[in-house]
Amino acid sequence: MSNKSAGSCLCGKVKYEVEGNFESFFLCHCKFCQKDTGSAYAANLFSTTSTLNWLSGEDLVKTFNLPKTRHIKSFCSNCGSATPSIQNKGRFIVVPAGSLDVPVKIKPNAHLFVGSKANWEKGLEDLQVFEGLPV
Repeated sequence: MSNKSAGSCLCGKVKYEVEGNFESFFLCHCKFCQKDTGSAYAANLFSTTSTLNWLSGEDLVKTFNLPKTRHIKSFCSNCGSATPSIQNKGRFIVVPAGSLDVPVKIKPNAHLFVGSKANWEKGLEDLQVFEGLPV
């Protein structure tokens, strides 16, 4: 039985399935990932052996390749959510971990580009924690 991971965008118009296993899970702190996520880092899964199948909304997926870099971002043109992309001339699939609708089965392997970490990332483990919005 093959391993399948389903995912979608925020508006639900883009749906996909990845058939196979993810080999790597990286948290990237580079300035490009900070810009395209609006957060401290991007959390992406990588596979060189899986197959990406679009179940719906493939025509809504747009891809931006930052000129003169290897930085690529695919997203739903309706809601802006990050979506999977096929990169490096088809050699691997990159799947934003937060776009999956199923639990991620592997833990992150490494933090990348830590020299570019956002200055507000330090000491976060000491912050107050809430289950939802604070009242």
